[in-house]
Order: sequence, then C-alpha cells, then structure tokens
Amino acid sequence: MTTLTYTEHGNKDASSTIVFLGSIASTTDMWAPQFEAFADTHRMIAINHRGHGGSDVAEVDPGTTTMAELADDVLRTLDNLDVDQFTVVGLSLGGAIAQYLAATSPRVTKAVFCCTAAYFGGPDKWVPRADLTRTEGLTPMVDAVVGLWFTSEFAESNPSVVEAARDMILSTQGEGYAQCSDALAQWDFKDSLSQITCPVLTIAGDDDLSTPPATVAQIGDGAAGSSTSVVVPGAHVPTLESPDEFNQALQAFI
Repeated sequence: MTTLTYTEHGNKDASSTIVFLGSIASTTDMWAPQFEAFADTHRMIAINHRGHGGSDVAEVDPGTTTMAELADDVLRTLDNLDVDQFTVVGLSLGGAIAQYLAATSPRVTKAVFCCTAAYFGGPDKWVPRADLTRTEGLTPMVDAVVGLWFTSEFAESNPSVVEAARDMILSTQGEGYAQCSDALAQWDFKDSLSQITCPVLTIAGDDDLSTPPATVAQIGDGAAGSSTSVVVPGAHVPTLESPDEFNQALQAFI
C-alpha cells in the first residue's frame, strides 16, 4: 500500500473541507497562497502524489499505473484523516485525478479543475518522459518544466519563486514522476466527463501553453452538472503567479 504525505491547514472545525491536488513534479507548497487565503473558513488538506514531497512510490511494473490508482491513493489518505465529504481542487495531474474522483466518488461535493485536461497527449508524450526520469531523475527536465509553469515576465521579476519551484521539481523522485507519467499516458476522460454531476469550476491561465483556456473549459462543458469557467493571468501554475485572481475565483465558487 502506497503511503502519501500531506499537509493540513486552516480551521479543523470548519464545516467544509478542501482537498488540494497539485501538478506533476510539485509539492503541497504550490498551494501556499491558498492556505493563507482560506485559513479562517475552511479545513484544507493538500496531498503529495506518489514519489512527490516525500510520498512513497508504489512497487509496480513500468507502464502500469492508472489514474484510478492515483485517485485511490487520495481516498485512502482521506480515510485516515476521517474526511468524508469534500471539495476537490486539482491542478494539471491533480486536475485529472480530481476529474476521476468527481465522476466516481459521491464524497466529492464540488470540483475545481485548474490548468488541466481530459486528455494529455497519450503515450507518445508521456512514455518517453517516464523512461527518462526512471533513469536520470528530474534534472534533465527541470528547465523545461519550470519554463511552462510561469510566464517569462513573472519569472524575470520573481526569481525567488522560480528558484523555489525548481527545488520543488528536483525534489521529485524519478520513479514517482514516471509512475504519474504512466497514468497520464493512459488518461483519456473525454467520453466520461458526463459522469461528473457535481458543480464544477474550471480555472485556466491565459498564457498557459500546456493546457490553454479552451482545453480547460471543455471539461466543464462536458460535465453534466452546472459549470463556471474563469481565466486568470499567468501560465500553468496561477496559484503562485496570480494568487489574488485565483483565490477570488475559488472563493466565489466554494
């Protein structure tokens, strides 16, 4: 059984719980501005994926990890924390896990899908990344990854944020990144979005090359429940680049 690390924030006695699931190669630190913004009103739990932020990796064969298994990791973690109903907020890989949870678990009351997609390019995109990180770790990829996370203007004026992001990426175990890449290689949820019946908010960065606004909005359009689409300034990680705008959109929804 895979044990995931997590951080807990906010008001433990609050009536509602937000579960944050981050990007591949991230840690719970990518949600720091949100922890501060919602500290008084919500219980917040941010969970690290397999091989991220000190979480275990699973003993599995290469190429076999699925999004369902990553989602099950999350639910087992929440079971241990006595969390039943929750709002899920997922970004990128975390957004894919959030889609799966929203479609399959009645425990999800609302879902926020940030800078994510119902399809991430398939095996041609992700199998080579899995192979690379299994043998060489994240060092060969760090510049490309951080370059997608932030706009060049933000990166130039906020070097400390970018350096912290680099450290976050490099802290990821190569096998952990690879297992998550294996799940993304198999991920195609386009025909299953209608299984999502809870209220949905999609948030996109207006300069995100990985998951452009139109791609993110398609998730809400495909869901059966009510949906709202918001575009905020920034690239792939607006939680850090545009926290005020991101938090405003999140607050209006939850």
